[in-house]
Amino acid sequence: MTDKSVPDWQAGNGFAVAPSKPELKQPPKYRVLMLNDDYTPMDFVVEVLETLFDMNRERATRTMLLVHTEGQALCGIFTFEIAEAKVEQVNSYAQQHGHPLQCTMEQE
Repeated sequence: MTDKSVPDWQAGNGFAVAPSKPELKQPPKYRVLMLNDDYTPMDFVVEVLETLFDMNRERATRTMLLVHTEGQALCGIFTFEIAEAKVEQVNSYAQQHGHPLQCTMEQE
């Protein structure tokens, strides 16, 4: 006869179920890269980096110089949705202001 006030796992019925923890994986990250062109003014690139990537003036200037000298520079690393939105914001903002500045993204 079993005691119904005691759960099966405590009554010695030979089984116990441990609560399982789901495995959580970090979402993939994407690098947002700004590409060089020969037409967009450097001041505009700095403005974009300050405004859309929340960089201070010094970091934005260093990044702009990398874009200019290396052909591209990393603006940030984000989840897919955020990276996609940043690329769209930069490309749209540049187009609205008549500049050919482009951003792209790639999986890290």
